[in-house]
Amino acid sequence: SMDSREKIIQNIKKLTYEKAETLAVMGVEETGMGNIPHKILKHRLVAEKTPGTEDITTTAWSGDRGLTLVEMGPFGVIGAITPCTNPSETIICNTIGMIAGGNTVVFNPHPAAVKTSIMAVNLVNQASLEAGGPANIAVTVSKPTLETSDIMLKHPAIQLIAATGGPGVVTTVLSSGKRGIGAGAGNPPVLVDDTADIAKAAMDIVNGCTFDNNLPCIAEKEVVAFESITDELIYHMMENGCYMINEEEQDKLTKLVLPEGRLNRKYVGKNAKFILAGIGIEVPDTIRCIIFVGKKEHPLIAEELMMPILGIVKARCIDDAIAKAVWLEHGNRHSAHMHSKNIDNLTKFGKAIDTAIFVKNAPSYSALGFGGEGFCTFTIASRTGEGLTSASTFTKRRRCVMADSFCVR
Repeated sequence: SMDSREKIIQNIKKLTYEKAETLAVMGVEETGMGNIPHKILKHRLVAEKTPGTEDITTTAWSGDRGLTLVEMGPFGVIGAITPCTNPSETIICNTIGMIAGGNTVVFNPHPAAVKTSIMAVNLVNQASLEAGGPANIAVTVSKPTLETSDIMLKHPAIQLIAATGGPGVVTTVLSSGKRGIGAGAGNPPVLVDDTADIAKAAMDIVNGCTFDNNLPCIAEKEVVAFESITDELIYHMMENGCYMINEEEQDKLTKLVLPEGRLNRKYVGKNAKFILAGIGIEVPDTIRCIIFVGKKEHPLIAEELMMPILGIVKARCIDDAIAKAVWLEHGNRHSAHMHSKNIDNLTKFGKAIDTAIFVKNAPSYSALGFGGEGFCTFTIASRTGEGLTSASTFTKRRRCVMADSFCVR
């Protein structure tokens, strides 16, 4: 029942908040990515701002010809693929929404985050049992592989697949022949024009880019700035813990994190100090981000790294800036950000970039409800069009019609 679902959800949220530190520590230790304080904040955000049954609503029309209802019904058992970047956050957030919609879920988690994923699944089932619910509202395989994923994708009892991960995973789901929700990669640009509060923009950009060492898919991955304010922006970014690298250091860094053009997983989700040490540069703990100025085609700018490395691309005007930012987003339609006080520029960029998320004058994480309004989610389905997913995303719309009856007007 809806009441039972909500009791389970409230207990999931309670346990998630209580176990936030444990889950954060386990996630960092198992995957080697991110940082514990920020992962604690993400789990608390899931506990505080993930919608439950309040997202499941009924629409009604009544008139001379009777009564019509449109209700949100469950799919049944949902198959879900989850990432190693936000493993427990994604599992708990998804389970809350899926259970609110009346579903259960089987997870095929990323192999690099199995222990953390199993703990998250155990937590939601513990919460269900304590609230008088069933034992297995969520389940997972203990040894996820491509084979277990394929079995899940083809299983006749599973009508809906929700995948959070890279482009390959999403493509596989969309090729399954079933209803698919695909939350893929992004390469979010942040545009800064000459009307922005430059000091605030610099602080917001650095804070967003370095949150959990740049693991969130919505995080600022590169900057496109008007050339008239680039020097000022760089000054304030360095005041906020950025380290500026020269051309020689850029070449070394490219070879380190993109050897032969392939992403070096050893440095994904690591902090700036660790990454710089890899090219022989020692910096204090206050250094949070690595910056440089380059062309949009520079591999450290054009590729999504999931590291606190921010390339800065100069632009002559708003049209030049928009063209470069749209190219850098690579048509993922995922996330983009802008700092400006010019409504026309904001509007023009928003229409051109056409992303599921567009953050103005704030750090990227405000899109998840952290320092901004709105609900939390860690499955952002830009490719399949759902955008920020919630409980209603995991339901089917059903129309119930009673003609020429039950109208009491």
